[in-house]
Amino acid sequence: RDLLLLPVDVRSQLPGDETADGGFDNVASSLTISSAHVDRYLSVARYVTRLATGLPLPPSATRYITTDATRQSDRMSEDLPIGSRGGMAVRHYFPADAEYEISLRLQENYANYMKGMGWEQEIDVRIDGMLVERFTVGGGGEQFRPGPHSYEGAGDGPGWPGSRRWEEYMQLTAAAGLSVRVPLSAGDHVVGVSFPRDVWEEESLLPQPPHQARGQTDAFNANRMSYAGIREVYIEGPYETTGIAEDTPSRRAIFVCEPEHQAEEDECAAKILSRMARLAYRRPVEGQELRGLLDFYLMGREEGGSFDHGIQFGLERILADPNFLLRVHREPGAGTAAIGSRSVTYALSDQEIASRLAFFLWSSIPDEKLLDLAESGQLTDQSVLREQVARMLADPRALDALVHDFASQWLTLRPLDDRTVRDRLFIDYDHNLRDAMGRETELFIGSTIREDQSVLELLRADYTYLNERLARHYGIQKVYGSHFRRVTLPNLDERGGLLGHASLLSVTSYPDRTSPVLRGKWLLENILGMKVPPPPPGVDTDLLDEEEQVGVGSLPLRELLEEHRANPSCATCHAILDPMGLALEGYNAVGARRTIDETGTPVNDVGNWPTGIDVKGLSGLRSMLLDQGEQFARTVTAKLMAYALGRELEYYDMPAVRTIVRNAETTEYQWSSIIQGIIKSPQFLRGARAGAEVLPEPQSDGSNLNEEGDGLHYR
Repeated sequence: RDLLLLPVDVRSQLPGDETADGGFDNVASSLTISSAHVDRYLSVARYVTRLATGLPLPPSATRYITTDATRQSDRMSEDLPIGSRGGMAVRHYFPADAEYEISLRLQENYANYMKGMGWEQEIDVRIDGMLVERFTVGGGGEQFRPGPHSYEGAGDGPGWPGSRRWEEYMQLTAAAGLSVRVPLSAGDHVVGVSFPRDVWEEESLLPQPPHQARGQTDAFNANRMSYAGIREVYIEGPYETTGIAEDTPSRRAIFVCEPEHQAEEDECAAKILSRMARLAYRRPVEGQELRGLLDFYLMGREEGGSFDHGIQFGLERILADPNFLLRVHREPGAGTAAIGSRSVTYALSDQEIASRLAFFLWSSIPDEKLLDLAESGQLTDQSVLREQVARMLADPRALDALVHDFASQWLTLRPLDDRTVRDRLFIDYDHNLRDAMGRETELFIGSTIREDQSVLELLRADYTYLNERLARHYGIQKVYGSHFRRVTLPNLDERGGLLGHASLLSVTSYPDRTSPVLRGKWLLENILGMKVPPPPPGVDTDLLDEEEQVGVGSLPLRELLEEHRANPSCATCHAILDPMGLALEGYNAVGARRTIDETGTPVNDVGNWPTGIDVKGLSGLRSMLLDQGEQFARTVTAKLMAYALGRELEYYDMPAVRTIVRNAETTEYQWSSIIQGIIKSPQFLRGARAGAEVLPEPQSDGSNLNEEGDGLHYR
């Protein structure tokens, strides 16, 4: 994205990264590179550099798919027109000026019949919002008219439902011919597929006519007479390529010079590859290293027969280089002798700090401005560093990285994408709701970062972001449409802050029931920053894990937990875990409010602490946590520092964490204060040999001293 200005998503082509115990996938000690990684890195390097340089690619197909658990009765995306329903909008990169074929596949029922084919419906295909094709499906054509048909009394006549001809229509020909070929310019385009509404109204203010109005008479017809849905969109091409697309953002970023004669090509290639390698490696590239890249350029030039082929091969070599794939901190050759049992730490170079800073705040490479400052030795100047952090936080990439990479891992939101529940227990749950849950949390956290609020706002906020689907799930009125907007919460005893988000309540539950233990463990580890040990060896956890243990007629969870705590080995942890989790029992396994639990027992959402203090529901839990606001700020700081450093924190990092939190207290723990504190810390600015302890710098006012008196060691 930032090196080649190429908006393609290659995650599906790469192996996943391992996740450390702390929840982050950028912890160096947990990451490995296998031969499978290398093979895929090489393959992706070739693919993206050919895309970026505009070299011809053989036709290929990309499939975009939605699940049957996604309901398509509403507008599905802001990229689709108001007054539409269903379908999908995908952002796709088209590699050349050429023709492309867009094909559609409709949703099917359990008998492989196309859904909604009992009545005529239209499908629009749009490119960047412009209509390019409108299809008509359903109704069966002239042979099955007049009117919608019922399966009741179906005969064997050639045109009747239930006949072989009708079977063929519903299974084979109802959705035939849903394909259009369009000429497109190279670059990023939005392909939108949707159904126009029967009756256009302001989005979702009026419901669509009920299915019964179209002749629905039984359960089978309910499927056939319902709305059709898009299951898959295929994009194939390029066909009939008109040549290399000369004017694309990627080519403008790469080809900073254009040789007019062959004699100028080597000099121009050196200029292009040195610049691109500098950005990719996050440091200057010259001498033997640059000559090695030029050797690859010459091989590509000879094999492909053009200057562009040579540049493409040189870029491919850059993207396969360990200097691009890895972040390496090189230890200086002198001044690293051990003092006692500790190795002396060393200052990172300005280039290494620029790289660490960019991957922390942008999840990406440094830009030209940051590299220029690093190469001139100015980046470690505190005023310059502070200005650059402020500049980077104002960039949209910072919000995207801190929300989707840091917060989603810290709060364990990523499993939400694979979340499944028992359909028979939660009949209103669908993927529209699941996606809305995740979107609410992303927008909410993003707003606190964008507005530079206190991190305590994550717990105490009286607002959230909702669309109609999620508002209905929460029982909040007068929210219409599929788009999200900021909503002031009407009852802070029921919702307020992160703890009331259905996304977090859902990922801390089982598919069929809540789990006070999972919720309590999540609160301790992710909100209070405490490490919960695994169960002691030999302890029977089946009492809490087996799904058969909890259901109508079984013992309530509260009583099962009391039995579990009767074991002294379990009581130590569960005495802290259970009360916090039980305080959230007013929410079911998909985060909806409830008064009756899975066993048919009235909900009791009071957590009883061994000290005799009770925590009542969400509001009581939130008040308790806000009373320990500094502890929550310390947890956020520790998690953010671990993410920034790419390693798990150790005991000797905690004085630095406490110093950052104390300094941020004057701003009530604003995001920017915590981020600036992390970046100014010796942990961020210094490296260490394996096993070395990165210790705080001594300060004349003693502000680095640990208030618990654990004794700091100074260099």
